[in-house]
Amino acid sequence: MSTVDSLWYLADQATQRAEQAAHDLDSRYEPTLCYERTRTVSRHHFRTLVERIQQSGTPYGTQTIVYRPAGELLLVYHEDADRWVLPGGCGHRGERFRETARRELREEAGIEASYDGLALRADVTVRCGTTETWGVLPIFAAQAETTSIDIDDPDGEISDARWFDELPSDTRDRGEILAWRDRVLS
Repeated sequence: MSTVDSLWYLADQATQRAEQAAHDLDSRYEPTLCYERTRTVSRHHFRTLVERIQQSGTPYGTQTIVYRPAGELLLVYHEDADRWVLPGGCGHRGERFRETARRELREEAGIEASYDGLALRADVTVRCGTTETWGVLPIFAAQAETTSIDIDDPDGEISDARWFDELPSDTRDRGEILAWRDRVLS
């Protein structure tokens, strides 16, 4: 089997797992908003993302939109992405999406929060040449119960965390986050 055929086969398996994850999310939650993203990546990165999707159905894990009653949102600065992002990451084996989101929030910002449900669901298409697959990106909503920030990220990817009323221009998925805030918190 050639490398291209091998990637196609792995991508096909990942797509099946993504469909299962999407079905599981849809049966448990109703997201406020849905959107799609496409990422074109290198062969090496594609293989990594395919393996993640095969394990959990998601290429980038789960995230949380954490808010305070006045509408401020919590963002963390991700060094590898070189931008502000929602707290989140990949799950451990057997961990449910919301459990992952809660653990990642604790690690990346030290915040405890009360989870409301699914805020956003992104379907992320990942491409390498002519081969592609997709995975879900569940983004939960949670109201902060604590607001003092304490970063204890074991991966060392998060260098800062802050509360924002106005989101920085270099916030990943800024438009979707603001659309959610305008719809839900206004």
